[in-house]
Amino acid sequence: ALITFLLPSMDATSAPKGCAASISSIYYNLCNLSAVWGVVVEAVAAAGVVTAFILFIILMASLRFVTDKKRKGVVALQAAILVFTLGLFGLTFAFIVGQYTTSCAARRFLFGVLFSGCLACLVMHGLWLVLLQRRVQGPRSWMLCLGALSLWLVEVIINTEWLIITMVINPPGAVITPDLHCGIANQDFVTSLIYVMFLLLAVVLMAVPSLTHKDTRWHRDGAFILVTGLLTMAIWVAWIVMYIYGNRVAGDRNWNDPTMAVAVLSNAWVFLILYTIPGICLLTQEDPDQEQPHDGELVYPARSLVYDTILREPELPHQNIYMENKAFSMDEPPAVPTKPVSPYGNYNGQIRSCVYQPTELALIAKGLTKMNQDAMIPRATVPSLNPGSGDTLTLSAESPSS
Repeated sequence: ALITFLLPSMDATSAPKGCAASISSIYYNLCNLSAVWGVVVEAVAAAGVVTAFILFIILMASLRFVTDKKRKGVVALQAAILVFTLGLFGLTFAFIVGQYTTSCAARRFLFGVLFSGCLACLVMHGLWLVLLQRRVQGPRSWMLCLGALSLWLVEVIINTEWLIITMVINPPGAVITPDLHCGIANQDFVTSLIYVMFLLLAVVLMAVPSLTHKDTRWHRDGAFILVTGLLTMAIWVAWIVMYIYGNRVAGDRNWNDPTMAVAVLSNAWVFLILYTIPGICLLTQEDPDQEQPHDGELVYPARSLVYDTILREPELPHQNIYMENKAFSMDEPPAVPTKPVSPYGNYNGQIRSCVYQPTELALIAKGLTKMNQDAMIPRATVPSLNPGSGDTLTLSAESPSS
């Protein structure tokens, strides 16, 4: 009913509302305001092109902040999916414009090639998760890219041969019609996509084992791949049924282009929202395999340790110079001070008036007194007489002790 409302009948001789008279009739869907399906799909596809380009830049810029080395192996696959998704948004315009030689050739060739590129990358991502579950280290990035390239080239070869057989080689005596490129039955177009359907089935089957991964952080990767594959499969079932049976029952071939355009556009947004955006968000998460510091243990970077070792110099011992008379002591600071010395470093908390501080006159007087005592002449002393003793008086000389 929605397509019937969006596709009203119009006069082919006059330009529709919103289109200039000089525009070719094959571009009417891009500007026709009466059948707005082309304008809506065109706007959504243009928004998808801008979004895919911005996500590609963000993905490349996020490589510097990736801490988990294992996730770096799938960055190339995610970048390839963004490129193929960007091509799907561009392919949408080929289904909006009218059918002519170039647009029909682009539809038949690029439809399978672009979808097979996205699905091949998803298959290799699922295979990487399966191998990572069995081994500690998954395959290298170049091996994943080589596997995805091999799967993609199979569809390229199939579509190339199909175009050569149906468009170039004609049976002898056959009448060559100008619309030979677009004169392909809907069943034949769907049959040429059997290999793409096989890749779609492989995506779903390959993502299931990753949900039982022993490391829980890989469960989300497998879940995103599985949801993307299931929703893509649902979109394909819907457009194939509509393209083969629904349009034939309705008896209106004008529904073929809107059906294919909406299918390509919705599937491209599924790749962006359900796979690319979550994958970019998971890239910047920390690696839990890295050693974490224990409780109570301080971990310093090696650079700070080297810096402290270079700047830290051994302190010189405190030197004291004593005078010979030891009357007072004077502390002599180091000849070359290595750090500022506080003038209050030797303060012991006593009041200045309570500390004996000899002056120069006191030192001179004390030195002269000491010299006079050393040069003093011995003095004669008379011993005391003891009564009753017959001892004679003797003189004894005592020398004062120094």
